Amino acid sequence: MKEIVFTDAGRLAGILDDIRSVDRKVVLANGCFDIIHVGHVRYLEEAADQGHILVVAINDDDSTRRLKGEGRPVMPAVERAEILSAMRFVDYVLIFAEDTVDGVLRELRPDVHAKGTDYTVETVPEIETAREIGCVTVITGDPKDRSSRGIISRLRREE
Repeated sequence: MKEIVFTDAGRLAGILDDIRSVDRKVVLANGCFDIIHVGHVRYLEEAADQGHILVVAINDDDSTRRLKGEGRPVMPAVERAEILSAMRFVDYVLIFAEDTVDGVLRELRPDVHAKGTDYTVETVPEIETAREIGCVTVITGDPKDRSSRGIISRLRREE
């Protein structure tokens, strides 16, 4: 069975180098994906359409907590990775520990970096790194009408 979920960006980078050697375009999407919802699916599906191989980099539990606050993540990284890897359009999942994906961009060197519609190309935190490595940044998905935070808030109100 093909290995899909990685915690070592270097190992995944070697696989992606082989893939690129046969003219396949690699797309990287990233986020916490704490409670996966339809907004995530639409973002990732459209990201996958930007190339041939979709890699989804997800923040580990510690970096998700730093970014989202106490009580997060709701789901541990290994479970979030398993759910994402089950999506038909996701080829690889990388769990990473940093707050931004700058290091992952430098190591994996994707052709395209996809971010969700809560950004514009110019407000993507890693835009300079993407430009530095020759990676195109695109915005994908539907309007940011859904969020894990919103789902958690609704659930807490209903308790």
